[in-house]
Amino acid sequence: MPTVHTVDVLVIGAGQAGLSAAFHLQRRGFRPAAPRHTAGGPEPTYQVLDNEQGPGGAWRHRWRSLRMATVNGISDLPGIAAPDVDPCEPSSEFITRYFSDYEDELDLAVQRPVRVHRVSREDDDPRGRLRVETSEGTWSARAIINATGTWTKPFWPLYPGQETFGGRQLHVADYVAAEEFRDLHVAVVGGGISAVQLLEEISRVTSTSWFTRREPVWRDTPFDARAGHDAVAMVEERVARGLPPLSVVSVTGLLWTPSLREAAARGALDRRPMFTEILPEGVRLEDGSVLDVDVILWATGFRAALDHLAPLRLRGPGGGIAMEGTRVADEPRVHLVGYGPSSSTIGANRAGRAAVNDLLRFLDGT
Repeated sequence: MPTVHTVDVLVIGAGQAGLSAAFHLQRRGFRPAAPRHTAGGPEPTYQVLDNEQGPGGAWRHRWRSLRMATVNGISDLPGIAAPDVDPCEPSSEFITRYFSDYEDELDLAVQRPVRVHRVSREDDDPRGRLRVETSEGTWSARAIINATGTWTKPFWPLYPGQETFGGRQLHVADYVAAEEFRDLHVAVVGGGISAVQLLEEISRVTSTSWFTRREPVWRDTPFDARAGHDAVAMVEERVARGLPPLSVVSVTGLLWTPSLREAAARGALDRRPMFTEILPEGVRLEDGSVLDVDVILWATGFRAALDHLAPLRLRGPGGGIAMEGTRVADEPRVHLVGYGPSSSTIGANRAGRAAVNDLLRFLDGT
């Protein structure tokens, strides 16, 4: 019979939120569970399972032209500050190195690459164990902290005629560099931060058109602590009601930067209403005319990567998961970090600590 590995808390994902959770578990006395660990010993155990080939989480896949000078900002992982930043270094390289050194210095229990296929309840006991089936065997856990983020689940909207398009379609998740689009007309679809960053970059080498469903909202004021508090409160209110979390930009708006002002001066940020149909040669505009397009770049965001939790039936009638802090309201053995209000880097750190504090009370029976 295959071995079932036992653990008290299993963390799924080793991005910012997952590493924060691992730090706080270790700090509160949890020891690593070896892959073939069996129950026993006075200290509670934890293990982190990560599907990536190496440290860095989703940052491993960011396009190389995204430099540290242009990212929206990162937050230090708990316990160890980020090293000095070279603003010209690709964010994928800097943050991957930072996360790797962090794991090594703290000797965190991260096993990779491991893909989690399915999480289910072992029985009907509300304090019983959860069964976690993975590409590298099965685990039995008293609780899980899910930190799988969104990068592996890009959202592609459906539009009439999409399958007839004769050019290239790609999602932001597949973007590499602007140079591959030289001399092509690129339609960028989406009203978020990635859309405007890529418009700024691509418009320097070729012609672009920008399409959004709604008029973008721009901020001229800095995104200060008060604005951050208000944004988090709005997202928390939605997830507490079991509604899907809003995108960050829908709450915060787009922040003007010097490079984006330059792009606006070039006309790259002249927004068009969403097209009504995709044709083999381009798109049909709102007024009925046709715009020839070679490439459609879908900067349409991501959804939470939670398919492996489907057997737990956590979603409610509103389509989201009702939350109390980081805890699933109807399932205290499951915490979601990096979801909803904790999807920012600062929020992920706080969520990791909050999840561990809550789980300590649950595991102690209090």
